Amino acid sequence: MAQPLRDKVALVAGATRGAGRGIAVELGAAGATVYVTGRSTRARRSEYDRPETVEDTADLVTAAGGHGIAVPTDHLDPTQVRALVDRVADEQGRLDVLVNDIWGGETLFAWDTPVWEHDLDDGLRLLRLAVETHAITSHHALPLLLRSPGGLVVEMTDGTTEYNRDTYRVSFFYDLAKTSVLRMAFALGHELGPLGATAVALTPGWMRSEMMLENFGVREDNWRDALDRVPHFAISETPRYVGRAVAALAADPDVARWNGASLSSGGLAQEYGFTDLDGSRPDAWRYMVEVQDPGRPADTAGYR
Repeated sequence: MAQPLRDKVALVAGATRGAGRGIAVELGAAGATVYVTGRSTRARRSEYDRPETVEDTADLVTAAGGHGIAVPTDHLDPTQVRALVDRVADEQGRLDVLVNDIWGGETLFAWDTPVWEHDLDDGLRLLRLAVETHAITSHHALPLLLRSPGGLVVEMTDGTTEYNRDTYRVSFFYDLAKTSVLRMAFALGHELGPLGATAVALTPGWMRSEMMLENFGVREDNWRDALDRVPHFAISETPRYVGRAVAALAADPDVARWNGASLSSGGLAQEYGFTDLDGSRPDAWRYMVEVQDPGRPADTAGYR
């Protein structure tokens, strides 16, 4: 299998599970050396108290054909992030791809709860985890990324610029966090573009993460059993789908054409021709606008 990223070095910040893990594995499948970070390790779990670990992700990267390196890191701690980047610089001398996928807010937001009723400590913690971590990581990592021409920064979020502009997303704090990350990519595009690097915002669609599958009481091999209860879940995708989007961007010699843009896994699948693991190409954001949000019956014909 072709490995267009064999000589490339990537850092996936927030790679313990979900999109971060899917991205790390697909970068590995493309041949990259991938540093994976997170707070959940085999020795100690984060407050999520889940079984997935950064060491497991690194092993999956290596098994896919790359070289996975786990570096447990709290991205709210500038000292730890600086040490992480120094290690990448010492061991590799370069950084070609930075994926800011730090999140950690799943237990911190309340659906459809106005700001004056929302727990303030939880909301502010969510913003720190979802926004401040990205800023700290970019501050320390971008000088290394800029040592070599053609670097790529991917800011992971939920929703495209167009969708989030017109749609209230969950709650004040969630909405602010996801929109802030979109704007980060726009700002980084202006700062990195003249220096030969590219920054984009990228969103998966309705992703079948470990936590999502567990919440619906299904596994990846029987996820369709959830459709009787949640019919629109039919448009969902695996974390590897957005991983293939990142790998395609990283391998594109003309990636600068996307600088500052807001992108989606489904949109990039149409552009680059990759598929999800089942061979389909779910286009979740178009589906949400045209089918789910208007209240139409679930029907993915023409959307995957």
